[in-house]
Amino acid sequence: MWSNLWPSRKKSLADTVAAYRAVVRRSHESSPVDVAHGAAASAAASPVPDAMRAEASKHVGVLKAALFGDLPAEVPPKPEDVELLTAEAVDGDLLALLAGHLRLLEFEASKDAVLVFNNLLRRSVGGRTAVARVASDGVLATLVGGYEVNALALNCGSMLRECLRHEPLARALLWSPLFWRFFSLVGVADFDVASDAFLSFKEALTRHKAVITAFMSDRLDPFVSAYNGLLSSKNYVVRRQSLKLLGEMLVERSNFGLMTHYIASAENLKIVMNLLLDSRRNIQFEAFHVFKVFVANPNKTPPVRTILAKNKDKMLSYLNDFLPDRDDEQFHEERLMIMDEIRSLTP
Repeated sequence: MWSNLWPSRKKSLADTVAAYRAVVRRSHESSPVDVAHGAAASAAASPVPDAMRAEASKHVGVLKAALFGDLPAEVPPKPEDVELLTAEAVDGDLLALLAGHLRLLEFEASKDAVLVFNNLLRRSVGGRTAVARVASDGVLATLVGGYEVNALALNCGSMLRECLRHEPLARALLWSPLFWRFFSLVGVADFDVASDAFLSFKEALTRHKAVITAFMSDRLDPFVSAYNGLLSSKNYVVRRQSLKLLGEMLVERSNFGLMTHYIASAENLKIVMNLLLDSRRNIQFEAFHVFKVFVANPNKTPPVRTILAKNKDKMLSYLNDFLPDRDDEQFHEERLMIMDEIRSLTP
């Protein structure tokens, strides 16, 4: 059966790529769809004919076999096939075709398309990679748009995170209006889609330190405003994940600008103090790790110091019996240190 995936002698691998491109072209002629415009565009498209889906899936299977070889039989791929596919990715539109037309593929073939896309994006030919081509072909817009179509979302998310491994693509996303869509995507009704979107959101904000530092310097106020919206979400998972990520970002050395800006604000402190009083213990725990940064700051702004001092007795009483059942020695040590700092505050 495996042999059926390999191009015959009469049909080269280049012919297979061309044939796949032709299927995509026919699909546009019969039912135009642009994944980048999301679920509405996909829903408006006519169902993909079974024959077209089978043909497109077969071509993708050939690409996977050529790139990875016959793994069960331990037959490695042919170097010339790998080089040809890499060249198609670097100089052609192969990655854009794979990312933008998952709807044409059968379930297993769509997963194969992700494998091929992710692998080729890591390769180079003649010292060149496909990163520039991905940036210019609108692939990021296609992948972010894929989150609006539940059937495509997880595969698009996997490819997007592969893109974010590359600094130029992470920079392109952060400075694009596409990034701000994640503040809505992380709270969509479908739990799996929302969780995957948050993984991509976190990847964009944590992988490339220098890029993130520059982004925060350039977009700090709108970022904090949008992020506080996540902390105020009615969605428990969004609040918890966002608090946890914020706590991690604030103590990251490269995020010094974000940290000093965030903990200088009395309004931000009020948000975090309210979350510290949340009825959910996991929310309380994550909120504490943000709250402690405000308290431990030796250069508190007057408004922040005033709020902490004014609520000194209430906070000490609350923290004295705060999450007593939590089996976390470091947490309890930090709790006592924060209480000592609060005791030292004067109005």
